[in-house]
Formats: sequence, structure tokens, C-alpha cells
Amino acid sequence: MPIHNRRDLRSGTLLDRSFRVSITLKGLHALLETIGGIALLIINPQRLNRFLLTVLHQELSKDPRDFIATHLVRAYQSFVSGGKHFASVYLVSHGVVKLVLVVALFWNKLWAYPLMIIVLAAFVCYQLYRFALTHSLVMVLLTLFDLLVIVLTWLEYGKQRAHSQFESPRTSQS
Repeated sequence: MPIHNRRDLRSGTLLDRSFRVSITLKGLHALLETIGGIALLIINPQRLNRFLLTVLHQELSKDPRDFIATHLVRAYQSFVSGGKHFASVYLVSHGVVKLVLVVALFWNKLWAYPLMIIVLAAFVCYQLYRFALTHSLVMVLLTLFDLLVIVLTWLEYGKQRAHSQFESPRTSQS
């Protein structure tokens, strides 16, 4: 039975609510990744360049060394220099995999819990590698969030397994 039919989203322990919130955030992040990956395939790089320069022009004219603006410009330059298709495929595949797993978790599919843990652990390894290259604060935050989701998923998986084992003997006696 799906998680949202079994109990109200406001009920349950702090752990239950934390799990549901973290999975919801993962789902929203996955949806944005998927949309972003598709948009990267569709949007013309020159149009994106004009948009980026328009948005950042005022900030860079005030402070040419602005941390965020200069990092966005550098990221765009590496994107244009050959990373467009890689970024698109990465975002779409990453997003779709997580969307499927999030939906399966909301429907309490037991197979999705360990698979989500494995997928997120693989992403954490990749993010740590990327952090070693870029020293990006975003990578650190994303990695910490993924580690939190792994722990919450592990704890929820234990509860769901215990619940399904408890329910199995009762249904076989009926």
C-alpha cells in the first residue's frame, strides 16, 4: 500500500516525516535535473550565452571577481567547449533514475530502498571525485544531502521490511 494512503503526511515520527520530506526533495531535484537536461539539448548555446551575460552583466561590472558570477561564466565556458551532450545525458539519466526510485519509494516497493541506497552511494562517489577537481561548495552540500537521504532510506527500509514480515504471517493465516 502506498505511503500516502497508509498514513497522513503530517503523522508519524520525526524519522517518518524526515524520510518523506527528503524523498520529496530528491524527487523535485530529479525533476529539475530531467527538465534541465532536456533544455540543454534544445537551447541554442549562443542564446544561452546571451542570457547568461545579460543576467551577470551588472554583477560583473560592479565586481569583475564576483565569486558566483565568475564560477557561472567558467562553468558555461567548459559546458560550451564540449560538455553539452555529456551534461544533457548525465542530467536526464540521473534525473530519470531518481524519479523512478522516488515514485517506487512512495509506493513502498521494497526493491527500491536498497537500489536507492546503491544509486545514491554511486552518485556520492562521483560527487566526491568532482569535488576533488572543482572544490565546489555545491558538491559538498549535495553530497551531504545524499548521505542524509541514504541514512533515512536505510532506516525506513528496516521499518518497511519488519512491517512486511509482520504482515506476511497474518495474511497467510486468513
